[in-house]
Amino acid sequence: MKFGLRLRGGLLATLIMFGAPVIAPVGAVFVSSSALAQTVQSISVEGNRRVEVETIRSYFKPGPGGRLDQGAIDDGLKALIETGLFQDVRINRGGGGQIVVSVVENPVIGRIAFEGNKKIKDEQLTTEVQSKARGTFSRAMVQSDTLRIAEIYRRSGRYDVRVTPEVIEQPNNRVDLIFTIEEGAKTGVKSIEFVGNVAFSSYRLRDVIKTRESNLLSFLASGDIYDPDRVEADRDLIRRFYLKNGFADVQVVAALTEYDPEKKGFNVTFKIEEGSQYRVGALDFRSSIPNFDPSSMRAYSRVNVGSLYNVESVEKSVEEMQIEASRRGYAFAVVRPGGDRNFEAHTVSVVFNIDEGPRTYIERINLRGNTRTRDYVIRREFDISEGDAYNRALVDRAERRLKNLDYFKSVKITTEPGSSSDRVVLIVDMEEKSTGDFSISGGYSTTDGALAEVSISERNLLGRGLFAKASVTYGQYARGYSLSFVEPYLLDYRVALGLDLYQRQQLSNSYISYGTKTLGFSPRLGFSLREDLALQLRYSIYQQEISLPYYLANCNNNLGTSAFNPSPAFVNANGGVPDLTSTNGLGCYSDGEASLPVRKELANGKTLTSALGYTLTYNTLDNNKNPTDGLLIDFRQDFAGVGGDVSYMKSVIDAKYYTPLVSDIVGLVRLQSGMLNKMGSDLRMLDHFQMGSNLVRGFAPNGIGPRDLNPFGTQDALGGTKYWGASLELQMPFWFLPKEVGLKGAVYADAGGLYDYQGPTSWAFNPVTGTGTNEVNAPGCIPSSINPSTAGTCTGLVYDDSKVIRSSVGVGLIWQSPFGPLRFDYAVPLSKGKYDRTQEFRFGGGTTF
Repeated sequence: MKFGLRLRGGLLATLIMFGAPVIAPVGAVFVSSSALAQTVQSISVEGNRRVEVETIRSYFKPGPGGRLDQGAIDDGLKALIETGLFQDVRINRGGGGQIVVSVVENPVIGRIAFEGNKKIKDEQLTTEVQSKARGTFSRAMVQSDTLRIAEIYRRSGRYDVRVTPEVIEQPNNRVDLIFTIEEGAKTGVKSIEFVGNVAFSSYRLRDVIKTRESNLLSFLASGDIYDPDRVEADRDLIRRFYLKNGFADVQVVAALTEYDPEKKGFNVTFKIEEGSQYRVGALDFRSSIPNFDPSSMRAYSRVNVGSLYNVESVEKSVEEMQIEASRRGYAFAVVRPGGDRNFEAHTVSVVFNIDEGPRTYIERINLRGNTRTRDYVIRREFDISEGDAYNRALVDRAERRLKNLDYFKSVKITTEPGSSSDRVVLIVDMEEKSTGDFSISGGYSTTDGALAEVSISERNLLGRGLFAKASVTYGQYARGYSLSFVEPYLLDYRVALGLDLYQRQQLSNSYISYGTKTLGFSPRLGFSLREDLALQLRYSIYQQEISLPYYLANCNNNLGTSAFNPSPAFVNANGGVPDLTSTNGLGCYSDGEASLPVRKELANGKTLTSALGYTLTYNTLDNNKNPTDGLLIDFRQDFAGVGGDVSYMKSVIDAKYYTPLVSDIVGLVRLQSGMLNKMGSDLRMLDHFQMGSNLVRGFAPNGIGPRDLNPFGTQDALGGTKYWGASLELQMPFWFLPKEVGLKGAVYADAGGLYDYQGPTSWAFNPVTGTGTNEVNAPGCIPSSINPSTAGTCTGLVYDDSKVIRSSVGVGLIWQSPFGPLRFDYAVPLSKGKYDRTQEFRFGGGTTF
């Protein structure tokens, strides 16, 4: 549809009539200066329906003496045109020297409609366009709205969009405005290339940026949609990555984008000038503040001589030093880093200069954009408040904390001048986003079988910064539910309080003969000691019980419908030798019996465990989901016996170290160990460590360690009180596949051991008094003696507890898929115990959709 503003009038005739050598806008008519001896009241108005006469006259401003001159007429005409209220404006001379302003008003919009839009709703488009129902129709505004709608679609990756406005005239100078939209297909990024990169491969750099190439699974994500703002942000991410790795002179010269009509997508090329890689040659601290010892700041530096020059380490050092100086009473201290490059030696001499900054105070902290989140939730992330000295390091830390809350799409803190020269106003601009999640998760593993979970969570409950989650799990071998609640600021301190209520049921399967049911509650407190160090304190109380199939806990070999527990003499019918052959149909073990510790737990019924514990976590990983560099150490201890039925001390440490090697190959070293110590009461089998593929791949779940050797029983894994494990793994990409596929290969070698079972091995009973655990009448008991009926014990547990080192080598396939992380492993045991159980293939994974 063609647009144009047509102002009709006798411009040429007027110029000839008055002989005025002026050039007027097209469609506008001016009178000559000889006709300007008029006042505003001399202006008559024609053609107006909605706009009042006085409103039109008000656009003509008289000069001194209340007279209108040529400039006033000219300005009034332009002002009327700019209002957008009129589609035609003419100025002529009337009788008696009057000025006549003839107008044709723009129609009123009756309704606005959108046709053909499926991907973007009417409500969103209505808020974006400037034309409004019951507002004035303006062709210029409609043209602007057309471009705006097209831009919205382009931002969502649809560059083939076509928007056509249509105006339908209605009675009484009204129109209907219809935008017809041809959305077109998504316009994705077909290729991402890097030019000038030598130190890092293109494969590695694709990990750094957010833009992704289109592939078969792109419909599950949006990273492949071309977004110029995202591409521009990727330039900064690449630059920051190089600066972090010692390339102080790096420049990302350009990010070139080109539309390929054949591929119907964009080709993106990043042009990089790397420069040289630098190391820290020297480190110095200087201060211009009297009585301030600059060397005392050395302990807060994260920069070390000989290490790669890392801009992020420099920035974190500046922050820590400036905050420490503020704590010492130097509220206006400013730390400025400097560096001198040695181009021949490729080193940088880093100097931290500590100076007295300007004495500036914070007058106010103004919050903008938090329509849902309460003000105090935002303000508590600041370590400064109104009236405090302005400290840029603390402001930057607050901005980082607000971004990490994940409540907002964007957060930006800027400053504005205050009421005086030594006052500033902090402006916190935010754009909120949805913080609620509803997910349906599914997965399958060789350990737990098929599994499904439905959960609902809210990260910013009621806008108060609270976290709440409820989930229900139902699977082939595992079922249960959990409720979680977290208050991140307990009593206005930076201490997180968590509450967990859960119920879990593990069913018997091919790896364990028994099932367990656990109902528990656990409050916990979390402390952030440093950015890389966290502490969690917890208390756990849970009730646990064992269940067994009937045939694993009976002493009756299916004698029709009769159910009885035979006497010890009857069971031992062969001269004191237990009847295990089922020749008389009464062999307790002929149909398989669970191990003694399992049956003892069954007889004990429900057991209550009450324990205090803590976890200390050190984390320097570059990426928690897909790490390539850094160290993660977890140390956990739990002390049971604060009430309850059991007591023990359990200690576990797990350390993972990732390091990049060559050609995008990442090395992983993992060390783990655990120890269970008896404290007071005897240890249960359920409290022991159970290990298998989680320690040494190539073995079945619960496949290694001490095991019941009864050949007629289930030969349950008994677990151990001590274990250790070590793994070496190389993870490498498949260079022949697109990066966006997310596939990596792995080769590894594992070694470990589990030993020292300290659970029950016998079951005492007095058949005369009937005291004790009544094991003679308990299912599956074989007493140690028959005649006379005196106090005795059941046959002792015979088990294997050899300290054999288990080892294996294998290969794996790691897939960071849109369905969640998936891993396939094939491992071959090299050494194993005599009674260990192997499982060469293992698969596990899950998703949220």
